[in-house]
Amino acid sequence: MDQLVWCGRIKNGISLTAPNETLASAYLKKAEEALETMQTITARDWKITTAYYAMYFSLYAVLTRLGIRCENHSCTILLMERLLSNYFTPAEVTLVERARGARVDAQYYISREVPDPLCEELIRAAPRFLVKCAAIVSAMNERTVGTLRKRLMEALGKED
Repeated sequence: MDQLVWCGRIKNGISLTAPNETLASAYLKKAEEALETMQTITARDWKITTAYYAMYFSLYAVLTRLGIRCENHSCTILLMERLLSNYFTPAEVTLVERARGARVDAQYYISREVPDPLCEELIRAAPRFLVKCAAIVSAMNERTVGTLRKRLMEALGKED
């Protein structure tokens, strides 16, 4: 079974809601708050965690603008790769995947050390990623939203 189809079938996986610019703006605000926290805290593990969440909330703002809900982080990143490939490069997808892995290691595993270069890369990349996602949200019009929603429905094997 295709991973995207699987994400559409699992609990809290991919589902369609009404496109919502206001909620997208709220997620961008959450991303900004995560960045502010990242810049003020000194604990390395929490810098990694807040950098990841700044990126995740930024990406989720794009999905919310489209009216796509997905609480599974792996499935959210898969949407970035498969549905939003005209907006994000493969390197950006890889960056968010690596950030997710680093966040899991930093939060849940005492024995797994996140390498310093990766930590520094995430701290540098998170603000740029937020700016990019905010620009994507701002540039989306109803035609684009409709086209992407239709593509997703086709990929999930569902009718609108």
